[in-house]
Amino acid sequence: MKRLLSSVLLMPFFLFSACDSWLDIVPEEDMTTLDTEFETRNEAEEWLRSCYIFLQEPVPSIMENEAFFGADEFVACDYVRSIIDGNQRPVFAGLMIGSAMQTSLDPYSDRWSKKVAINGNLVGRTDYYTAINMCNHFISKVDQVYNWDDAEKRERKGEVMALKAYYYFELVRRYGPIILVPENIDPNVDVQSMKVPRSHVDTCFNAIVQLCDEAAKLLFPLEQKEASRRAYFGKEAALALKARALAYQASDLFNGNPDYRDFTNKNGEPLFSTTKDPEKWRRAAKAAVEAIEVCLESGKKLVDGQSGTSELLGYMKNIEMSTTTFNFQSAEALLMIKPNGAAGEFYPYTLPRTPTGESKLQGACISPSMKMVEMFYTDNGLPIDQDPTYGGGNPYQLIKVTDPKYTDVIMLEEEIPYLHTRREPRFYADIAADRTYWQLGPTTDHRYKVEVYQGEDFGLKENRVNSLLRQNLTGYFLKKWIYSSCALHDYATSLNSRGKRPFPLIRVAELYLLAAEAYNEIDDMPNAYKYLNEVRKRAGIPDVEVSWAMAKDKNKVKDKSGLREIIRQEWNIEFAFEGMRFWNLRRWKTAHVELNDKLYGWVVTGKDAQNFYNHGKGPVIVSNENKFVAPRDYFWPIASMEIMNSGCVQNLGW
Repeated sequence: MKRLLSSVLLMPFFLFSACDSWLDIVPEEDMTTLDTEFETRNEAEEWLRSCYIFLQEPVPSIMENEAFFGADEFVACDYVRSIIDGNQRPVFAGLMIGSAMQTSLDPYSDRWSKKVAINGNLVGRTDYYTAINMCNHFISKVDQVYNWDDAEKRERKGEVMALKAYYYFELVRRYGPIILVPENIDPNVDVQSMKVPRSHVDTCFNAIVQLCDEAAKLLFPLEQKEASRRAYFGKEAALALKARALAYQASDLFNGNPDYRDFTNKNGEPLFSTTKDPEKWRRAAKAAVEAIEVCLESGKKLVDGQSGTSELLGYMKNIEMSTTTFNFQSAEALLMIKPNGAAGEFYPYTLPRTPTGESKLQGACISPSMKMVEMFYTDNGLPIDQDPTYGGGNPYQLIKVTDPKYTDVIMLEEEIPYLHTRREPRFYADIAADRTYWQLGPTTDHRYKVEVYQGEDFGLKENRVNSLLRQNLTGYFLKKWIYSSCALHDYATSLNSRGKRPFPLIRVAELYLLAAEAYNEIDDMPNAYKYLNEVRKRAGIPDVEVSWAMAKDKNKVKDKSGLREIIRQEWNIEFAFEGMRFWNLRRWKTAHVELNDKLYGWVVTGKDAQNFYNHGKGPVIVSNENKFVAPRDYFWPIASMEIMNSGCVQNLGW
């Protein structure tokens, strides 16, 4: 714990010399010299930027952010799983966690005490406790910067207070009850005074909420911030984080979790409440609505109004623009994180190297799972098994599409499974399926035919599945996170020419779904429908009451537990492939049900429709790597060395 609460304050200064050379001059043992970094605005601004560095690499990166590939949304081939770093560790942490390969000796995606390697050598740690200590120091010293005026100090203090709340939140959803650090501990006190116990989980959430409230009072709305400050928290994002935290606090993992009924800290104090408190959902609903109102007042909204050559293509463009951002300009994104370098983007692993060798990329080796393909609604806004007009009892039967509304979306008069037809716009915006079109460039000349049989332009080039090669195992391609205006033949150059492309960490759609979920839990269905329908409207599907009036089970939408399932499916669709499902399944305590399933796809060695689509018998197993052990895997292990040093109580199962 001495390392955790004192020396971590100094360690990060030696980790970022490549981007912040000023940090090199800070003597390791001279704490007082840190005050000099707050004498002028330039040095203080550098410190603030360094506080945000802890988000810039892990959060936007598909390698570092375990939520992207740690659930069941993707299938990765063995080639991807075998990629290792300089320390002989798999680079895709999420794949290891999703396969129940987490370990307490050296945890994947460790944010409590994470090792950092520079040139192959372990030189320090960039854990979130280091980040919190840096935030604490900024908050305590910012008022002494002589050439910032009061308004500048106020805004910057708010930006860092909200950031500290976010680091707390990330720790809580990984580890449950954590050690709170309201202010930095004097490194000269005795070791026992530094061995602070973990706090009750409700105390942790309350600390997050308090920081968000305090930050929101200091912050400007995002659109009122200077362009150079749009990579930092604004008022809307602070309030959105508050709503998110309160929804987690109200959810089953944290609210009366029976698995942790007897879990105590080293002082014997309970860390979870033993009974479920439904009032926590009322707080979450109020916070979500407050954040929505502030967003609407400041001009933040769901992206809409994008044009297309058809109504369907217009909806698809709205959906694409809800997550793809350039130069910190987005109507919907509330918190955008600037990536630290170009590594960790989706496109090198999800875009094809075809057609006919046109692309400079190496080929897709991570692809959407069949579970996600089937997750999306029909055009009636219903699950495929609830729509009586859909599929004729077999969504895998081959048909030919003739409806002109699908022009430039589906290849007409071609044999495709019913599964690829009559789906909602989010399906066509997020997933490239066989015999559909994929816009990858600025003109109609860049509209590609997605033909995926073995030997075709988008299909497997080899005659068999080979674990040593980059291969698409499901027959589907990811469209989300891909910019349709950037040309496939030189995608990276085309993308880079557009400017900065930050990662949208929080967006407005989340607030509507948080409100819908919370109102349903407090038995206020009219408001649950109201906020749910805002997201459905942008998606181009009917209101939830209208859709379910035609469903096989018409009463499901009228029942609290039924509407809960409907709202959860809306979460899974709206935030598909964004890492949200990984965390939602945990807070809902359904991960042990969902994440032990085998994953399916098509017979990618098939050279024609009948063979590729398994002669109408349905998809085949393409991966059995997923595994989730309950209750162990609901929370991260604290590294065993940290347990030995600090005396912290380890989480269950580790």
